[in-house]
Amino acid sequence: MASTSTSLIPLRGHGRKASFSSSPAKTALKKALRFSFSSRSSVVICVKSSSGAVKYNEVVVDEEMDKIRRLQNGSDVRGVALEGEKGRTVDLTPPAVEAIAESFGEWIIKALQKERGRPVEDVTVSLGKDPRISGASLSVAVFAGLARAGCLTFDLGLATTPACFMSTLLPPFAYDASIMMTASHLPYTRNGLKFFTKKGGLTSPEVEEICDKAAHKYANRLTKVSTMLNSPPKKVDFMRAYAKHLRDIIKERVNHPIHYDTPLKGFQIIVNAGNGSGGFFTWDVLDQLGADTFGSLHLNPDGMFPNHIPNPEDKTAMALTRAAVLENTADLGIVFDTDVDRSGVVDNNGNPINGDKLIALMSAVVLKEHPGTTIVTDARTRAYMVVKIIIEMVRMRLEGSDEGIGSLIKDLEEPLESIELRMNIISEPKYAKARGREVIEAFRSYIEEGQLKGWELDACGDCWVSEGCLVDSNDSPAAIDAHMYRAKVSNEKNEEIGWVHIRQSIHNPNIAINMQSSVPGGCQLMTKVFRDKFLLASGMGKTLDFPQVDKYARLGKMG
Repeated sequence: MASTSTSLIPLRGHGRKASFSSSPAKTALKKALRFSFSSRSSVVICVKSSSGAVKYNEVVVDEEMDKIRRLQNGSDVRGVALEGEKGRTVDLTPPAVEAIAESFGEWIIKALQKERGRPVEDVTVSLGKDPRISGASLSVAVFAGLARAGCLTFDLGLATTPACFMSTLLPPFAYDASIMMTASHLPYTRNGLKFFTKKGGLTSPEVEEICDKAAHKYANRLTKVSTMLNSPPKKVDFMRAYAKHLRDIIKERVNHPIHYDTPLKGFQIIVNAGNGSGGFFTWDVLDQLGADTFGSLHLNPDGMFPNHIPNPEDKTAMALTRAAVLENTADLGIVFDTDVDRSGVVDNNGNPINGDKLIALMSAVVLKEHPGTTIVTDARTRAYMVVKIIIEMVRMRLEGSDEGIGSLIKDLEEPLESIELRMNIISEPKYAKARGREVIEAFRSYIEEGQLKGWELDACGDCWVSEGCLVDSNDSPAAIDAHMYRAKVSNEKNEEIGWVHIRQSIHNPNIAINMQSSVPGGCQLMTKVFRDKFLLASGMGKTLDFPQVDKYARLGKMG
């Protein structure tokens, strides 16, 4: 077997063909260089055999491209931007971000040309970010990539995800597209990108297309990010305009008969921003509308998130907000996630309202305005809900009610038991998604084959969102972000005792299991069946690390 050696050949150029001195390897090397050269230094990795022949190491290229493809998380891009997470290496690097931003810029230009039927010029893209400490260096990479694509760039600075989207609509800004740099509620070591056009957020297939193009760029360059910007981004104070937009909505919808400009006068509202981007809502929206916000928590942006996970589903975040509401006898508490595209509230009696309860509350608000409306939701809850809740709270007061916003769902029937469990996928990162899909498909097969007695599928999996079983009747259905199935579970008497929902995490290599039951011990019983009759019996357990499932099956509790 011939021996081999690896060499690194630096190439420089500016869109020109490389020239090589005459040598026996000249022809072979030319054939090996399949990619076009970037406008700055790049590195091509070659393998040289003992015979002197040179060929491109495609294994290395595939691995470099996979690094970018693995950054896609549904309709977002997310990765590790800083060292500090055990078992995770930095993969969201400036070079990766630059390649993704450039591909997004090219994607936007192409989409606009197709839409308008002509070449486009001066395509504008804005960038906002949450306070993560990796934001500064990655922002440079985003602006460099967009500039390479030929876009004009605008720097929103500290911003929120809803604000970035609105920057594509609100005059006089109305940018062609926007990017929000955030990793939502994930640790400070993470970061990511969310993409918007005037039509809304991009779909998973669209982000997949962008990441695939970026992967080719990244593998071609194999060098560091551009450090020079020929055209620096223009800084704009969009958040001031966005805050005014929210204030105007509240004033117009409340239409207070006495103090129109300060409709929140007489209300005390506690905000817990989790040291994310949501502090502006306190001083630029609520305070300006006359609210008393004394007692608000963690308003100062801090990319290390020192107090608690900035997540309305976090128990600490909700508990601290509840305590502040009760201590100050406030009318409402608000909890934002880092980038303010998810929220939860606490009513005046200290009742936490988040997740499904928040959707129920919003449904009640909408049904008051539009009786008979069919409510269609997904698992994501947006911060605009808070504005709607505040408006309804004031309207109730004007109508003579002092019950508080929580009274709208006081008759809501809740499950006797509810639990969420996570199973980590044991796999190299690049195989994790496929492994998770295998587990979830095996779950479907086991139920369809009758191997889980009393379990029946009541929703399809890898499909689309609409009424009933997640089927979209549109001519061009939009794919969902995560692979999932749900099963109804009945006992030996054919009495339904609850349901089990299994889905692949969009952002992490794990599988989430949600259960609800109407009978005592129902969730533990379903967990035992899931562990013994599916995970262990099918062999899928070898692909997973599931201590939460095992513990709950044994003890019936997680604490």
